[in-house]
Amino acid sequence: MEQTRQKTFTCQLCGLTSPYSYYGQKPPNTRAIVLLEECYVTKDPFSPDKEKFLVLGSTCSLCSMCVCVGSDCSLFYTKRFCMQCVNKHLDQFPHQIQTELAKKKERSKAAVS
Repeated sequence: MEQTRQKTFTCQLCGLTSPYSYYGQKPPNTRAIVLLEECYVTKDPFSPDKEKFLVLGSTCSLCSMCVCVGSDCSLFYTKRFCMQCVNKHLDQFPHQIQTELAKKKERSKAAVS
């Protein structure tokens, strides 16, 4: 009997690790679902439905760092960007995204103080 090696996704920013079952845009066992980016995907452990899945993360379109979909680690705006690249190139994002990120930063500062 052939053993399949467990593949593991790791976010290079927060360290989240999780086994994943698929990398790409068309998760298996799903009808007509095409993701907007190449993603690390795992079956949803909370659902008996074989078509349900969770997107764990992807790679930053600028620096190729592997990042999770958590809002502290990455942002999807037409493509996936790690938060390090977002902060470096913030002036190149639309004003609405800059405003949302500024609000988020203010909320996290308020939560710390």
